[in-house]
Amino acid sequence: MLTRRHIISTRDFTKEEIDYILSRAEELEIYAQGLGKGAGRKSDLLEGKILANLFYEPSTRTRLSFEVAMKRLGGDVINVSSPDTSSAAKGENLVDTIRVVSKYCDIIALRHPKEGASRMAASFSSVPVINAGDGAGQHPTQTLLDLYTLKKANLLDKLKIALIGDLKYGRTAHSLAYALSLYGAKLFFVSPEALKMPEEIKMDLKEAGADIFESIDIKEVIKDVNVLYLTRIQRERFPDPAEYNKVAGTYRITTDLIKENAEVVILHPLPKIDEIDAEVDQTKNAQYFIQAFYGIPVRMAVLSILLER
Repeated sequence: MLTRRHIISTRDFTKEEIDYILSRAEELEIYAQGLGKGAGRKSDLLEGKILANLFYEPSTRTRLSFEVAMKRLGGDVINVSSPDTSSAAKGENLVDTIRVVSKYCDIIALRHPKEGASRMAASFSSVPVINAGDGAGQHPTQTLLDLYTLKKANLLDKLKIALIGDLKYGRTAHSLAYALSLYGAKLFFVSPEALKMPEEIKMDLKEAGADIFESIDIKEVIKDVNVLYLTRIQRERFPDPAEYNKVAGTYRITTDLIKENAEVVILHPLPKIDEIDAEVDQTKNAQYFIQAFYGIPVRMAVLSILLER
């Protein structure tokens, strides 16, 4: 079903395929544990396999969780963690890099600042390519771990979720909105006017039957949702720094705000800057650190499925 396929966009998945990946993640989560009952356990499922992490943009969680996932499954990893440390610094184009690196490994995770880079890379690779984020485009494995987090919290069905912040450039919001439309979620888009969800994405979602509500004010929606999904407003995506400065710091989640909905779950793909008050980290509502951990079993699932193990 998914074996040897490239993973470029959440739009490439059916709901059944997503459910299959999430089920595999549950099976493998025991091997992802660094502490507790799974501590020290390691699988040999991908022994002898090599993952190439090609990251042309900064990353902490995505790159490290791909590496940990592969090693927890008994495989190995080769890394390019910055274009400055690769032949890209000498002028080598991405196509040539992919043609060469795909001969060195069994699977590639690629992060690149240009939207569409992963789909282009896939057309030249002799091994599966996983899009680990392409500019303002898609981030499918982030979406899978977001869905897994919601599933573990028993929130994936009958979900009412507010996607908040940078919805124009935010690839995590784009990917997640498409996937949630498969689950019948009610989507609340909260953003400054300048950072609204792109019209073409909203049209696609509505054609898929998604129920969408838009606002510029968190307080208008907080009592109507069971999940707040925050995204940072990304300085690096703005062509004009002055435009960034106009919207920076627009939204901030505080303990006073969440008193209006004491059961609301707060998610964030991280890194968070100033959009969530530090006091919120200590509340039961804050689920973004366990969300980050779930990147390991989900990426273990993806790697094992694509590599036929």
